[in-house]
Amino acid sequence: MVKEGYGYGLPLLVMAGGSLLLHLYGPAAVFFVLSALTLAFFRDPERSVPTDPGVIVSPADGKVVAVADDDFEGRPMRRLSIFMSPLDVHVNRSPMAGTVRAVIYKPGRFRVASRAAASMENEQNVFSVEGEQGLVVVKQIAGLLARRIVFWKRPGDRLQLGERVGMIKFGSRVDLMVAPGVQLRVKVGDRVRAGSSVVAVSAADPTPRPEGEAGRIQDVAENTRVI
Repeated sequence: MVKEGYGYGLPLLVMAGGSLLLHLYGPAAVFFVLSALTLAFFRDPERSVPTDPGVIVSPADGKVVAVADDDFEGRPMRRLSIFMSPLDVHVNRSPMAGTVRAVIYKPGRFRVASRAAASMENEQNVFSVEGEQGLVVVKQIAGLLARRIVFWKRPGDRLQLGERVGMIKFGSRVDLMVAPGVQLRVKVGDRVRAGSSVVAVSAADPTPRPEGEAGRIQDVAENTRVI
């Protein structure tokens, strides 16, 4: 579990215990359920990270809600948007190995994260990673309930593929932006897992793979490491 979760879950657990001592069984049950849900939200499972060359993995757990042309600082990009419900794991991971080039915090609104406008209007933390596959950009976007974006890295830090980099608390959205020449492996409606689902392959990788879930299963089965 992510250490931030203890600050949310343990007070609820203490209140549940206190309610039991006072024989307030109804409130105790409510506090126990809330503490269990809260601690589950901050879970941080190990993941099997592909080691195949040229792969780009999902930075977040959730459902792909958009694949569209976009731009970043005047550079054309392809954007893959992933909606994270409160039931998903909310730890974010690096989509590729490389160096953190920039980290930019942008204040904004707290609209529903599944809507397209969230990519531009919502509060977000934007970081870019440069590696052998080129440059990728990740936007950690706050949602209607998410009011706290956490990012643990700094510019200049070296990242491994699938390495934990931060999280967004209580429902959110993550956008992954890649160069136009990168081959996408997912489509709208697919579910992905941070660090293990291959969502794209750099153009330099000549190995063909099927798109969607079948491609991700094949990638993971062939060559993975746990992180």
